[in-house]
Amino acid sequence: MPHTGEWRVRLHLFEDGGTTKARAVIDTGTRELTGHGVAHRNPADTDVPEIGDELAAGRAMQDLGRQLVEIAERDIEGTGATGPGPRPAVGWPA
Repeated sequence: MPHTGEWRVRLHLFEDGGTTKARAVIDTGTRELTGHGVAHRNPADTDVPEIGDELAAGRAMQDLGRQLVEIAERDIEGTGATGPGPRPAVGWPA
């Protein structure tokens, strides 16, 4: 059964001194979630606002992604379906 949808994302950036904050809001049509991200510039580094924007926005989007995955996992459990089991270890063997 085909399914299409459109979710809207708004990204708000706030810079004050060497700190950039981001708030990402996703509207799915049935719920709204907000993710947050922050980036701090080292005072010794060159002031490049775009880098702070990218870091803060990326972190806010990661926060949204984490929230969406958690909601999906709860929804899966609510259907009685079983998950894929434990996730494999990541990285080099100890």
